[in-house]
Amino acid sequence: MTVTALVSGGKDSVYAAYLADTQGRTVDELVVLRPSDPESMMFHTPNLDLVALQAEAWGKSYRSVEVAGADEGAELAALVQAIEGGTGWVVAGAIASSYQWSRLLAVAGRVGRPVYTPLWRKDPARVVQEEISAGLDIRLVHLAAEPLSEELLGRRLDSEMLREIEFRSARLRRTNVAGEGGEYESLVVDAPFFRSRIELDRVERRVEGSTSRLRVHDAHLAPKRGTAGP
Repeated sequence: MTVTALVSGGKDSVYAAYLADTQGRTVDELVVLRPSDPESMMFHTPNLDLVALQAEAWGKSYRSVEVAGADEGAELAALVQAIEGGTGWVVAGAIASSYQWSRLLAVAGRVGRPVYTPLWRKDPARVVQEEISAGLDIRLVHLAAEPLSEELLGRRLDSEMLREIEFRSARLRRTNVAGEGGEYESLVVDAPFFRSRIELDRVERRVEGSTSRLRVHDAHLAPKRGTAGP
């Protein structure tokens, strides 16, 4: 039996896979779907190459599935390809997107696999605080909401940053503090369950109107701080 975690590299999918591991659904593989549409409603798109490093750091196997087209049919076909053939749980980090959740349930039902979404319908602020408390080193890599300005790009999402996002949401413009409305996307570069941390070597910052992106061109695994190398 194979337990498959659909992981984008962001905080929610990584944390959901970690919860599955700790709750008796030990994850065997991390699977990333690579959409051709950078504005995909179904899948996360920034810095997908980093999932391979996350899998290596975590000691999980890794698969990559290309989405051969920009329409919904192509995305669903890729999802079928990603999860068919196994019999165990499919783990995902969905919190509030009914669009993603309903399509995952339909596809998983079609191929006969159960779905585990431990974050589904939880309070967004609670989810983010749990992720921070679990020790995830989360970086903001895509900002697309007016209150989240360029100077936050690349910053670590810690408790102080969460309070800042909540403050800006309350005072400037209402924002989902977990980024569930596309307000921001993230990248996990370290966690207590990683054997190594991800070091970002070369990044590119792009700002277009109210959207800011941090694209990682080169990265490598490095020993944890305070530990000796091999």
